[in-house]
Amino acid sequence: MSNIRIIPASLDIKFELDELSNIDFLQEFNSIIPSDEDPLGAWLKRVKSRGDTKESDQVMLTLLVELHRKLDELSDVIKNEQKQYIDLAQSAKIDGIGFEHIRLSEPKFEPKRRYYARILMPIFPKRNIAMYLNALDKTTAYITNMHEEDVSDWDAYVTSRERVMIRELRANS
Repeated sequence: MSNIRIIPASLDIKFELDELSNIDFLQEFNSIIPSDEDPLGAWLKRVKSRGDTKESDQVMLTLLVELHRKLDELSDVIKNEQKQYIDLAQSAKIDGIGFEHIRLSEPKFEPKRRYYARILMPIFPKRNIAMYLNALDKTTAYITNMHEEDVSDWDAYVTSRERVMIRELRANS
């Protein structure tokens, strides 16, 4: 386990033991696909791939799309149609992440056990990432399954945290 590279990060995680491959967890995992969760984002990707946004200001377009998402979110709240997630049994603070690992700030995992987890990512736009984990020890787990679309966002977040860490190290030396 000494080969694991962990970068400091502060995230919240909700998780629960999943030894019996709980069908409810699997259904939620399959429902938290970025393209399914965000039809507006999927539409924007299709429009961009056709080249229909070449003449548009990309920053302004992104901000307008995000404003539309917020209006949709408010509309869902008013109509009481917010997405409901499974109430997972445990929650914790993550104090370190890697491309394939997470580390909790306190021992809450049972080693060699499988967990279903959700992390609200501080990326633009904010969204939940669902994943399956195998606990390596009481604080560290290996990410065994994550949606393909989420992997690139996760990797970008890990990379950005690593850049922050490098800048801090340079500033302190």
